[in-house]
Amino acid sequence: MEKFTVKELTKTAAMAAIVFVLTYTFKIPFADGYTHLGDCAILTGVMVLGRKKGAWAGGTGAAMADLIGGYPQWIIPTFIIKFLMASVMGLIIEKYMPKAKFNYVLGALSGGILQIIGYTSVKIIYYGFAQAMVMTPTLLIQTSAGIVITFIFVSILKGSGIIERVKAM
Repeated sequence: MEKFTVKELTKTAAMAAIVFVLTYTFKIPFADGYTHLGDCAILTGVMVLGRKKGAWAGGTGAAMADLIGGYPQWIIPTFIIKFLMASVMGLIIEKYMPKAKFNYVLGALSGGILQIIGYTSVKIIYYGFAQAMVMTPTLLIQTSAGIVITFIFVSILKGSGIIERVKAM
């Protein structure tokens, strides 16, 4: 079992808090729910913390937003889906394409596709196939916005050297 240092645990908890805040507070309502900036925080967290810690931070922060936000039925699915979304992104960045310049974009797209499949699958169970399909465009918008904002944000952070400085802390 891998052990985290106090410093690593602190950075992971801080990122989980950022994910929570950006998921819980900056909601854009839609007819079937809401969209938020939490995905951007999760994907950026993978860039800053790496695959494992980024996945823990993303899953935990997003699940906490569901808990506090009054969506208890989504806590476990959200944790699993966001954890896997971040893990897929991290695998592409760290294992499959570590030298590629925009590996995080392909990683975010792959994780985003997994998120869409994951949430749609759970919605089929919760609401039935037809309703899940009606809700999918909102999920596509949320995921796409998160990826685009992440690309912009990470490009700025990489250009300024902030990501490397945070990793070195």
